[in-house]
Amino acid sequence: MITWVKGGEVVDPRRGTKRALDIVIRKGKIEGILPPGDFSPSSDTELHIIDASGMMVTPGLIDMHVHFREPGEEYKETIASGSQAAAAGGFTAVACMPNTNPINDSRSVTEFVLERARKANLVRVYPVAAISKGLKGESLTEFGDLKNAGAVAVSDDGRPVTNTELMRRAIEYAWFFHLPVISHCEDLDLSNKGVMHEGSISTRLGLRGIPAASEEIMVVREILLAKLTGYPVHISHVSTEGSVKFIKQAKEEGIPVTAETAPHYFSLDHTAVIDFDSNAKMYPPLREPKDVEALKRGLSEGVIDVIATDHAPHSALEKDVEFDKAAFGIIGLETALPLTLALVREGVMDLPMAIAKLSYNPASILNIKGGIIEEGKEADLTIIDPNREYVIKRDSFRSKGHNSPFIGFRMKGKAVITMVGGRVVWKSDELNPSS
Repeated sequence: MITWVKGGEVVDPRRGTKRALDIVIRKGKIEGILPPGDFSPSSDTELHIIDASGMMVTPGLIDMHVHFREPGEEYKETIASGSQAAAAGGFTAVACMPNTNPINDSRSVTEFVLERARKANLVRVYPVAAISKGLKGESLTEFGDLKNAGAVAVSDDGRPVTNTELMRRAIEYAWFFHLPVISHCEDLDLSNKGVMHEGSISTRLGLRGIPAASEEIMVVREILLAKLTGYPVHISHVSTEGSVKFIKQAKEEGIPVTAETAPHYFSLDHTAVIDFDSNAKMYPPLREPKDVEALKRGLSEGVIDVIATDHAPHSALEKDVEFDKAAFGIIGLETALPLTLALVREGVMDLPMAIAKLSYNPASILNIKGGIIEEGKEADLTIIDPNREYVIKRDSFRSKGHNSPFIGFRMKGKAVITMVGGRVVWKSDELNPSS
């Protein structure tokens, strides 16, 4: 059977273009990319037509930073439920961080994650393995064995590698195996059990604050280690003006560093915590308006390469408690796309740049397939209705977690079809492709 995606505006993030084109898919791969009207199937061809008129057709979105909680905390999220949330958000691939229980620091856990993903049979799931055994920051894991098992990167996300010598060896060791290193930047002594950004709001609320410097000090360390070793480091969840400045300087000097931020950091600031809403509690914390503006500049100028969700589901057991005791983290897979499209409407980025940060760039950093629309490649596609308006409702999430500060927000822009290998894994109820 042939699938014909017709009438859409195809966004090519690699070339920075958007054009009216039709896409022809056969056996899971893109067979043709043609001007409208150029495809003439024979009368006996078994044809599935998807009318994408008024829609944007992009490479499948890729989230290089999620927490699916399985193994160990399946009551918060499973690989199956997380995959459903990803597909509903327009994501065709995700990279799962290793801070599960047990931690993904061995071949057996990596293989377990991949097996669960195969059973879910929705989106592509790429395990990220731990840098250090048990995330303790004391000794390195077996990078080669983990890569052979299917890991695509290494990270101690959830905790920093505080031992600088160990982090240096991790960068060198990982590069030998062509594994990207993803760094969680936090000075634990400075963050010191803080629960929100250190500033005027934390003082008013009487909550222990986390200074911006707790992130920035470690960002500088990773930049210096990348310079020392000559090997790349990827900085996770950038949240401060200072971090953007240091990363920009590093790139201007030719130091091999890349960076990501999350939609909540360019959409909200620390005032979201005023009512002690634990859904606005995350790490790094929401910062000040000047930090939000710096992140937007960083995205616009290419300092920040990737938009990743840091999707971190929790149950009511961890969130519906006093703010001090609530867990850090929010869900993000189902709100990332509309929040990013809001930046496009604001003029922060054009559409191809925004889609690059959600597809081509994370694929390039992780060295995985995807992020492009090209003949002969897998048909991983996201079809987006840029004008769909809706309100985020608590019971609308496919994720098991409902911990989102965006509940009640009016959004514009929605993934209406998500395709993995030419197979529709998500279709909005409002859209009914003809066949």
